Amino acid sequence: MFDKKLLKNLDWGLLIVVLLISIYSVIVVTSASHAIQTGSYKKVIVQSAAILIGLISILLICLFDYNILAKFSTFIYILNLFGLVLVLAIGKISNGAQSWISLGPVDIQPSEFSKLALVLTLSNMFSKTEEIKTFKELLWPMVYVGIPFVAVMLQPDLGTGLVFIAIFLAIIYISGIRTKVLAQLFTLGIALLPIGYKLLKPYQRNRLLSFLNPELDPMGTGYHVIQSKIAIGSGMFWGKGLFHGSQTQLYYLPEAWTDFIFSVVGEELGFIGASILIVLYAIMLYKAWKIAYNAKDKYGRLVAVGIIAMFAFHLFENIGMTIGIMPITGIPLPFMSYGGSAMVVDLMAIGLLENISMRRQKINF
Repeated sequence: MFDKKLLKNLDWGLLIVVLLISIYSVIVVTSASHAIQTGSYKKVIVQSAAILIGLISILLICLFDYNILAKFSTFIYILNLFGLVLVLAIGKISNGAQSWISLGPVDIQPSEFSKLALVLTLSNMFSKTEEIKTFKELLWPMVYVGIPFVAVMLQPDLGTGLVFIAIFLAIIYISGIRTKVLAQLFTLGIALLPIGYKLLKPYQRNRLLSFLNPELDPMGTGYHVIQSKIAIGSGMFWGKGLFHGSQTQLYYLPEAWTDFIFSVVGEELGFIGASILIVLYAIMLYKAWKIAYNAKDKYGRLVAVGIIAMFAFHLFENIGMTIGIMPITGIPLPFMSYGGSAMVVDLMAIGLLENISMRRQKINF
């Protein structure tokens, strides 16, 4: 039964920061989706509903001890694989990727939930490990991560696959791994890069090449990043004003409400608006790191670190691709990009962080 004394350890600051970013999202999605001009508020309503569902999820997640999830690790992993395989069988294709399952008026993206499932199950695997001393000890964990990795790459969803790798690396590092073994892992990763490149779809390879030089195909694979850089640069210090960004409002900026929502912030709210958003993210990551540091056990610490890795990679990759320093992978900006599944999963992750924070020490009666 839930004890109200646990509330004294709730990180209200983290909750407030995330809520502020979510409100920021609704405002910018309203502009990016041209809701006022077209009179269609569907995306705004969906985003708001996802935030509400996510907040309810936080409440529900905080009601039980997070260690219960470790006992269901095998079930969570199998359920995760089932969802990823199901989307390959009956999934809806959009923008070249088969990543969504249609449930009436709602589209669910299993790959978003798979990130959190991997954090929970992989953390349980390493929670009993004191130190990874040999490369052989990494073979089964690599297979464990490799199965869902292959499943998302078949969709294809390169962004989620890279998030899996970031989560894996963060968890094994915090678990304790000898430098020699880590060096062997990175050497293997570098050796496999040419093979990985060959396995990418042609449009994915073209995106990587256009990242290095967008002008190679300015009306094709380089178009997104060129328009994004124009939008952010034209916003200058104060921005052009909400609902007044030319790149955004004249439809020059593709996927403005999803992958390139940071470009909308940069154009319409300028350096100030973008800086405020980045500062909010920095506070969020700092508070998440404090929760990981103060966790009462290794499982809680690894879960928190896995969530931090998930968020940090999303932030670095998404913002990086909008300003041209990272390749375009179609990865959303946490709590900002339009998308019900991503928003709910992000808020569920915050619920887990709050759960770990609330139970960081025993209650004194």
